[in-house]
Amino acid sequence: MPQNVNDVLQLLFRWTHVVAGVMWIGHLWFFNFVNGPFAAKMDGPTKKVVVPELMPRALYWFRWGAAWTWFSGILLGGLIYYHGRVVFDDPTNTGNNPWLWLAIVLVVLAVGFVIYNLVMKSVANVIVANVIVLILFAAAYFFFEYVGKFGGRSLYIHAGLMFGTTMALNVWMVIWPYQKKIIAAVKNGEAPDAALVKTAGLRSRHNTYMSVPLLFMMISNHYPTMYGNPMRDVCLAGVIAIGFFVTWLLYKKAAKVQGF
Repeated sequence: MPQNVNDVLQLLFRWTHVVAGVMWIGHLWFFNFVNGPFAAKMDGPTKKVVVPELMPRALYWFRWGAAWTWFSGILLGGLIYYHGRVVFDDPTNTGNNPWLWLAIVLVVLAVGFVIYNLVMKSVANVIVANVIVLILFAAAYFFFEYVGKFGGRSLYIHAGLMFGTTMALNVWMVIWPYQKKIIAAVKNGEAPDAALVKTAGLRSRHNTYMSVPLLFMMISNHYPTMYGNPMRDVCLAGVIAIGFFVTWLLYKKAAKVQGF
C-alpha cells in the first residue's frame, strides 16, 4: 500500500475512532453518573413519561457509538499493527504470520466474551466472578505476550481491544436488549423484571469501570516509557487498578451530587 494512502486511512480511522469513542463513553458516563442517581429520585408517573422519551434516544447514540468505536478500532489496528507487522516484538521475523495472529485474536475475543458472559451469569458472588474474569483477561494477555511474541506497544493496544470488545458486546448483547424490555415495562406502568434491571445495571457498571483504563490504553502508543520498560506488565496492572479506583470515587461522588 502506498504510504500516502496508508497515512490518509490512518487519519480517517483514528478520527472516527476518537469521535465515536467520545459519543460512546460520554453516554456511558451520563447513564452511570447522572441518569442513575436522577432516575432514583423519580416517582412512577414521572418515570412513565420521561424514560420512554429519554432512554431510547440516548441508547441509540450509545450503542452506535460503541459499534463505530469498535469497528474503526479494528480497522486502525489492522492497518497499523498487522499490515505494518509491528504487532510483534521482532517485526523482522518472517516466521510470524500477522494475519494468522489477527484471526487468533478475533477468535480469542469472541470466545472470551462467551466465557465472560457465562461466568457472570453462573457465579452468584459478583466479586468472585469479577476476579475470575480478570484472571482470564491476564491469561489472554500473557498468551499474546509469550506465545504470540507481541511487542509492548501492541500488548497495551490489545489489552484495550479486549476491554473494548467486552464493553461493546455488553452493549449490544445485554444492555440494549434488556433495556428495551425495561423501557417497555415502564411505559406500560409496570414494574420491570428485577433480574433484567440487575443484569443490565451490572454490565453497565462493568463497562464504566473498564472505560477509564481503556482510555489510557487507547493513547498508550504515545508513552514508550510505559510499554517499553521491563516492568511494562506491572505498569499496565497499575493503570487498571488506578482506573478502577478512580471510577469507584466517581460513583461515590455521583451519589452525593444533588439537584436544586
